Amino acid sequence: MKIQNLTLWYGKKNVLKWVSADFLPWEFVFLIGGSGSGKTSFIKSIIWDLKPKQGTILTNSEKDLYKLSKRELLAYRRKIGIIFQDFKLLRNKTVRENVAFAMEVCGYSDIIIHEKVPEILSQVGLLAKKDAFIETLSGWEVQRVSIARALIHNPEIIIWDEPTGNLDPKNAKEIIDILLEINKQGKTILLATHDDRIVNALRKRVIAFEDGKIVSDMNDGIYCI
Repeated sequence: MKIQNLTLWYGKKNVLKWVSADFLPWEFVFLIGGSGSGKTSFIKSIIWDLKPKQGTILTNSEKDLYKLSKRELLAYRRKIGIIFQDFKLLRNKTVRENVAFAMEVCGYSDIIIHEKVPEILSQVGLLAKKDAFIETLSGWEVQRVSIARALIHNPEIIIWDEPTGNLDPKNAKEIIDILLEINKQGKTILLATHDDRIVNALRKRVIAFEDGKIVSDMNDGIYCI
């Protein structure tokens, strides 16, 4: 993915200012910056929840998001696994049903759903909890359900805003270890975070936002805001 000169306004406020960045397969990237720095607006632009005023977002096939048809845009979005801060899980459904639902709405057959869901739940360590309802799960188990749902379409990119904010160090490490394993499979990982412990421990690529601009982009980086 290539992002060039993104500019975005909220009303009269310029929240992204000529932002450019490239992301490659196998990359693990932290997005850091204070509240209002632009990192969340950047994420929303990538997934096309917000449409920038200027700039281009090129897919791996070198197609510009502005020029995609509705069908092509849907296909593009399926290549990105999003894990929301509020998770957006269905409380009246079980773990298995939540993950299966993400496949059902996209028209997968019952046979494929039956095969794929246990495989994904096993990958995130939740197969034994497949029949548990969301409200009975711990916080870190809910996060694992969200990871499973994000993985169900075999996306090329996983994006997560604040993955470890409400977790103790042990469970935060377990979540990050799952993401590192996913990264080893060739998927690009983008994490927006305020957790300097994780950033400094992993020493991955770190992109820092401030006042709607990228002010630093370092490989083997540390938390620098």
